[in-house]
Amino acid sequence: MSGLPVLDVEEQRVLGSLLEKQTTVPASYPLTANALRTACNQTSNRDPVVDYDQGTVERTARALRDRELLRIVWADVGRRTLKYHQILDEKLELEEDERALITVLLLRGAQAPGELRTRTERLYKFEDRSDVEACLRRMAARPEPLVRELERRVGQHDRRWIHLLGPVPEAEAAAAVVESVDRDTVIADGADERDARVRSAYDAVAATYADELLDELDALPFERWLLDRVIAHANARPVVEVGSGPGHVTAYLADRDADATGVDLSPEMVAEARRRFPHLRFEVGDLRRLGRPPASSGWAAVLGWYSLIHLAASELPEAISALTRPLDPGGWLVLALHAGDEISHVDELLGHEVNLDYVLHDPAYIVSVVEGAGLIDTEWYLRGPIATRAETTRRLYVIARTPS
Repeated sequence: MSGLPVLDVEEQRVLGSLLEKQTTVPASYPLTANALRTACNQTSNRDPVVDYDQGTVERTARALRDRELLRIVWADVGRRTLKYHQILDEKLELEEDERALITVLLLRGAQAPGELRTRTERLYKFEDRSDVEACLRRMAARPEPLVRELERRVGQHDRRWIHLLGPVPEAEAAAAVVESVDRDTVIADGADERDARVRSAYDAVAATYADELLDELDALPFERWLLDRVIAHANARPVVEVGSGPGHVTAYLADRDADATGVDLSPEMVAEARRRFPHLRFEVGDLRRLGRPPASSGWAAVLGWYSLIHLAASELPEAISALTRPLDPGGWLVLALHAGDEISHVDELLGHEVNLDYVLHDPAYIVSVVEGAGLIDTEWYLRGPIATRAETTRRLYVIARTPS
């Protein structure tokens, strides 16, 4: 073909939806006008989610037919029914792996290779992320490139890729996030030194901290709702809380029949948790080296309940990947963090002298790291500070799962 087609956002959504459904539901393909509208407007595997009316979908399909990127066919299913069939893959002469990547890029915008591998599972089986990267580079090396690699975002582990079949304004904006604070200053003297400060601070405040937090969930209905969802999902399978501190969240899970374990970097915090909840399991450990449960293939859920708040932005991809690896298929990663655009330093905590930096992270960045780790079906919630608790920061909660 001569020249790549330039598709507006509606044309991208229509062709992407047809490409997807041709592979995932071949028995229903080609699609009727109503089925095509439903495919365009579905809320899963789409970014952004849209709400096209029937007229928009049909006008877009006719325009694509006039450009010979879509074919209108008639099917006999008791009565003659008009259906839509894409021919973009023929025009672009796409291989099967290229077709899968173009489909997902059209439907979800800019994505990293790890995200693309996960999201193309139903369309094409890439063996590993290097296969995805090789395919992307092949597509970028065409005489008329189909894709382009974006500049790496600040603190981002991977570069993202976009298609070149038309404007992707949302993706470009997301890929160009500018960090207004250098969150890596917290490891200016090395991660080991930072870890030592964190361990020392929490060792010092362990008993007082436990007294302060022991009943905090009583006044946090949203957090209880979230934890109750984790318990229902786990269904008595093993769950672990990393950064468990004095153990009150682990105890909440265990008191409601979850098979819960707590892990913390601070030996004194672990000792305090064991003293207060002697019937539960608490271990000293580093969340970046989380193992699997002793008697199971993986965790049903891993909770990072305010356990990432001292990490630099550049450390998060590795840390979240480490929390993801020991999850069972379909297992949940659940994170709680402070949201914002600053680093908050404290030198006194509960009457003890400490040297702690709290890193407030951007919600969009956290979600992108979670999805970059291969997790899917991401939910995230942002709530404001509760004045009666003297909170000063917004709170971010993220749930995502591993592919089944």
